[in-house]
Parts: sequence; C-alpha cells; structure tokens
Amino acid sequence: MSTEFWLHGFPVPRRATALAVQAEAWGFDGLLLADSENLVGDPYVELALAARSTRRLRLGPAVTNPVTRHPAVTASALATLQVESGGRAVVVLGRGDSAVRQLGLHPATTEELEQGLDQLKGFLSGRAVPTGGVAARMAWIDPFHADEVPVSVAATGPTTIAVGARHCGRVDFTVGADPRRVAWAVAEARHAVQGQGAPLSLGAFVNVAVHPDAAVARDLVRGSAAIFAHFVSEGPHDVVPDDDRAVVERVRAAYDEAAHGLTTAGQATLLPDAFLDRFAVVGSPEHCTTRLRELIDLGLDRIIVVPGSRDADPDVLAASNELFAAEVLPRLRTATGAG
Repeated sequence: MSTEFWLHGFPVPRRATALAVQAEAWGFDGLLLADSENLVGDPYVELALAARSTRRLRLGPAVTNPVTRHPAVTASALATLQVESGGRAVVVLGRGDSAVRQLGLHPATTEELEQGLDQLKGFLSGRAVPTGGVAARMAWIDPFHADEVPVSVAATGPTTIAVGARHCGRVDFTVGADPRRVAWAVAEARHAVQGQGAPLSLGAFVNVAVHPDAAVARDLVRGSAAIFAHFVSEGPHDVVPDDDRAVVERVRAAYDEAAHGLTTAGQATLLPDAFLDRFAVVGSPEHCTTRLRELIDLGLDRIIVVPGSRDADPDVLAASNELFAAEVLPRLRTATGAG
C-alpha cells in the first residue's frame, strides 16, 4: 500500500507560503491549513498564494465547517483554488471547533454536517442545490472544466465516521495515535460501507514531534494534543481505553477555549507523559518511524502530520519538521512503497 504524508499548518500571513514551499521540498504530498478566523489568517488567501509558489503540492483547508462558511461559499473558494492550482485542491470538512466556538456558536449537528456535505459536493459538481427555498447553482465553474475536488470528513465519533465513509468515501480521523483507538476508527469506517463495494480512503491527523529528547518532543505538541483529547472526550467513552478515560474526562471538564491549542493552557498541563506517548508520536526518528508504521499497518492511506502547538518555539518546530523530513519520511516511503 502506498501511503501519503501531509503536513498541517496555520495560514499565518507572510509565513504560510514559505511553509508550503518548504513542505514541497521536504517531500510531503500535501499541505492543509487551519480554518479558524479568530486565531489565524484566512486559509484560502494563503492557499492561493501557496499554489503560485509550488508545483505538485496538494492544498486545502482543514478543518473547515458548514457553520461559519456556507457550503456555497466554501465551494466557490475551493473551485477557484482548483482552477488556479491546476487541480491540486482538497478539503476536509468537520462539525466545527474553534472557528465556531470562539464566535459563541455551536458545532454543526450530524444532520447539518450531512446536509452541508451534500450541498458542498453538489455545488462543486455544478448541480442545482436546494438551499433556502431555492435551487442554487454555481454555473461559473462549467467553462473551466475543473477536476473534482476530493472532499473528506474529519471525524472522531462513530456517527461522524459513518457520515464521511458513506457520503465521501474519505475520512480523516481525529482520534489520536493510540493504535487501539485508530484500529477502532478504521473498523467503524469499513463497517459503515460494508457491502456497498465503494472505495474507501482513510487518513488520520497525528501529532508528531521528532526530537532526541522525548520531553522536548512532548512539549512541542502538548497544546495541540489537548485539542484532539478534547475531541475524544466529547465522543462515546466506552471506546476510549481504560488507561486514558480519566485523562480525557479531566480535559473536557477543564477545557478553556480562550487558550485553544496553547502549550500553556490548563488543559494541556493535564496530559501526563505516558498519555502523550500513546496519544501522540513523539521522540527519536527511530521511535517515530516505528510508531507511524504501526498506524499505517492498520489500514491508513495517509498520515496528516500535526507538528506543533500554536505557541510552539518556531526554531524547535522547524528542527522537528526537518528531522521528520530527513530521517522519518524516507524510511516510511521505503516501507510503504510510496514514491
């Protein structure tokens, strides 16, 4: 199986384009930029700039949502990116997290996510889409003959996993890096389409920090890992391993949205080292290679590397990414047959 390796980053003005150029040089297959208007810049502006500065790197927002962006608005931005990038656009859609909560709004329900997916795919295909009592259609796309934009769903719980599997055939798990939990998520996705004979593409967002000192690596991803622990805490707890259940419950009770993604956040300090060693991929190049191979062997078609918290030391973060690209990625490419 050939596995893809993607990098997740933030659309910081005057920095995101350089990240895209570097990601392409490092050998990543794609770059996904966060969509959270109160915390970072606009992803579509930065993705368009990145498209002009790269040649093969696939590009998209992750994770965007149908609450702060109407599916028609998202479809128009994606179709534009698809044309300008020469067919390299992708999108990962979810229920909504910081982009929604920091405006005092609520994440989309499963039904709203499902409807948003159908509308998004409809607009991107040029079909008439029922919305607001009218049948709306983005006719401007037709003359460009743009290829279909791959749509994926970011999912933690079984219902959302099933929605992504059935409606898109693409799911990117946000369940952490514990093989037990990832294996469960893969099984849920496969069960959702059992008997349909439809192709299924599975990925996972994974906190990764490569450093010879495991303590440094843990601190690099601690704030970001707390986000994913919060996701897990809101799902069914009977599928959380016993040794992690108390941790995610404490994170849920203490979560401070104002400190979302920060290493200094109270919720981040609640993550014990042993939990981070299971929930993230942290440590030496050899250790990280072994851990990621274990996840790939569970049936993942792509790994989305989430390399650091929002307040991570830029120099330490860059060193971790360079070490991943120089020593981990080549080994994984060889092991999975990816070119």
